[in-house]
Amino acid sequence: MIDLRSDTVTKPTEEMRKAAYEAEVGDDVYQEDPTVNELEQTAAEMLGKEAALFVTSGTQGNQIAVLTHTSKGNEIIVEQDSHLFNYEGGAISAFAGVQPRTIKGIRGAMDPTKVEAAIQEDDVHNAETGLICMENTHNRAGGAVIPLENMDAIYKIAASNHIPVHLDGARLFNAAVALNRPAKDIAQYTDTVQFCLSKGLGAPVGSIIAGNEEFIKRARKWRKRLGGGLRQVGIVAAPGLVALRTMVDRLAIDHEHAKILAEGLGSIHGINVVNQVDTNIILVNVSERGVTSNQFAAMLKEQGVLVSTFGPQLVRFTTHYDVDKESIDEALRIVNKL
Repeated sequence: MIDLRSDTVTKPTEEMRKAAYEAEVGDDVYQEDPTVNELEQTAAEMLGKEAALFVTSGTQGNQIAVLTHTSKGNEIIVEQDSHLFNYEGGAISAFAGVQPRTIKGIRGAMDPTKVEAAIQEDDVHNAETGLICMENTHNRAGGAVIPLENMDAIYKIAASNHIPVHLDGARLFNAAVALNRPAKDIAQYTDTVQFCLSKGLGAPVGSIIAGNEEFIKRARKWRKRLGGGLRQVGIVAAPGLVALRTMVDRLAIDHEHAKILAEGLGSIHGINVVNQVDTNIILVNVSERGVTSNQFAAMLKEQGVLVSTFGPQLVRFTTHYDVDKESIDEALRIVNKL
């Protein structure tokens, strides 16, 4: 099967497997796992933050950030199509007891003036705005890269109102490579950031959250409360170190493959690529073919290609480490055949 459903399906490299086998380990709840400590220090340096914390998933990382930043009854500002709002099971309300105030962005980027207008006044009737969240790259916008100027403007508005900013940077390094900038240049416009090791970077499990020392100290307790305190976790942290050291620059290959795939799909009658392809995600509308996204995905699966559905008419293709140029060409041949 040519698996274009997500970059979460990547298998660990041989170097990652060897690193896991040979990892020096200890009890991470006691902060005695040297491999985890090295991973956290490395990640913090790459993001330009004081400290970092290894967590089991991007969702857990985002939820820990919300729990650490906010109090029950707060409101958080999020983009309408953000992962935090759409794909985390309503966890911000279930766990943190906060309510979302959504803003419709353009290609995932919120208008700073709308963000400022959404900040609640100090009034007994209002839920106090406790956090502003951004997402870069933006998943439902087709892996769109949020411009740094937009992030800077929102960050300044937040700072002037004494509101922290959290970045869901699940695919942060895709954005960094697309912009040809270090990840810290993006993270500088946030108080805290989460990124996934297990997407385009290819590690088998885990995410990182980063911020200042005080934030990470409080976040560590929330991780424990959520059952995320692990023991000899260096075995899964070691592949994350390999990912940060060997898999970042090669994301440019995934981006190039995505552009080739998008151009090929767009040339097929009735297949409409609806997003500007910045990174590794292509969104396709198949309604002109007279089929639903589920029907289209089922037909592709029968021919050996897996894709994700993104609504009644939208299908998502995602390139990653385990999909080479030959696989892209074969996927296009199959779609053409259908």
